[in-house]
Amino acid sequence: MKTNIYKLLKGTFLVSDDSFKNWRFILFISALAIIMIASSHSADKKVYEIARLKNEVNEMRSAFIDGRSRLMKLKMESNVVEVMQEKGIAPSVIPPKKIKVKSQE
Repeated sequence: MKTNIYKLLKGTFLVSDDSFKNWRFILFISALAIIMIASSHSADKKVYEIARLKNEVNEMRSAFIDGRSRLMKLKMESNVVEVMQEKGIAPSVIPPKKIKVKSQE
């Protein structure tokens, strides 16, 4: 047991006669580690992109709601009357009359 650990620490398994199997395994493990690291970086990049897009959606939603509330205020009858009075147009004091059209059948 002690000699095996000593050989492992010295690295004799990398230079012995049957070391080709060991090198293949080490290269395989190294390739898997590189693929795993690249995959995690890609996943992190996607997570950051999703967070950025969520923030952008929230900003656009709040801008939409703000614009819609400003439009509602502009469409209010009191606001329309005020703007028209500045232009010299006043609301009618005579109420509107209904016009009924009868068909000629």
